[in-house]
Amino acid sequence: MTLWVVKGGKTGERELRMLEQSVVGIGWEEVPDLMTLSSREQVTDAVREGYPDAKEATVYNYVGQLWAFSRTMQPGDFVVVPLKTRGAITFGEITSSYEYRSDLGPDMLHTRRVKWLRTDIPRTAFDSDLLYTFGSAMTVCRAVRNNAEARTKALALNEPRVATRKPADIGTEPDEAPLDIEQAAKDEVLQFLSSKFRGHDLARLIDAILQGQGMTTKMSPPGPDGGVDILAGSGPLGFEPPRICIQVKSSDSPVDVTVFRSLVGSMQAVSAEYGLLACWGGFKKTVYQEAQNAHFKVRLWDATDILSGIFEYYDKLPATLRTDLPLKRIWALALEERQ
Repeated sequence: MTLWVVKGGKTGERELRMLEQSVVGIGWEEVPDLMTLSSREQVTDAVREGYPDAKEATVYNYVGQLWAFSRTMQPGDFVVVPLKTRGAITFGEITSSYEYRSDLGPDMLHTRRVKWLRTDIPRTAFDSDLLYTFGSAMTVCRAVRNNAEARTKALALNEPRVATRKPADIGTEPDEAPLDIEQAAKDEVLQFLSSKFRGHDLARLIDAILQGQGMTTKMSPPGPDGGVDILAGSGPLGFEPPRICIQVKSSDSPVDVTVFRSLVGSMQAVSAEYGLLACWGGFKKTVYQEAQNAHFKVRLWDATDILSGIFEYYDKLPATLRTDLPLKRIWALALEERQ
């Protein structure tokens, strides 16, 4: 079994189409149907023609990914797509050979069909070394190190955990693609938050983010909360709209639609116009489907949304929270977009 990592675009712009159409697809729209190119040399010529300003190292990088996607990848292999638009990772099985399609948009011409087996695995469910592998700076790469294939399959399919490394492979594993430093740093913070901010502490963090946004809040004390963790409103007393009812779940597992409906009921009970459901482990597909019909009433925050709020309002968080969550801004070289 081979495990592949395929990205859904720099900002996740292809992710929804991948999930809805049961495919993985990549860019390089200036490169024609790869099945019309019979050799790696012809793919190289096509890349040079399509991207005349690309440096030779970039051309080599592009060709390697295109060749792997069209020739090396096989039906029966597994694939993960780390989602940028949600705090989750999808897992599926490749079911077709390479296909050149024009019906999915100009940025997703090179495709393979996939049977999705899990679309809601929280990033925090994976060990750090696997997240580093999934955080490659490339759009297409193999996940090889530390027995990644067997470990990911076991986690995704709820099978017994397997060893981090196979003894026979130690010292023989090939080098992987360069690391996306930004994503690796985010994953490290997510792992820290997952271990340090549980239950009421996560609600305390959400409360501080809302205050950083200028809201006046009232947080329920620890213990049973009747479906309301935080109430937020505008103005000095919090009476002015928007008036928001917030429910917070710190479990690592995705919540189902009953939690969403509970929030809607709590909104009515406290006369809140809007609701926010903040769930560390993310949401099952049924929640996203139902939330579409409540787009102007309810917002969903998963772990990555919470992290974005922390980064944006970190300087406005209380000093005690910043002590519990010590972060430092750093500069890093911007990665070249990999299609």
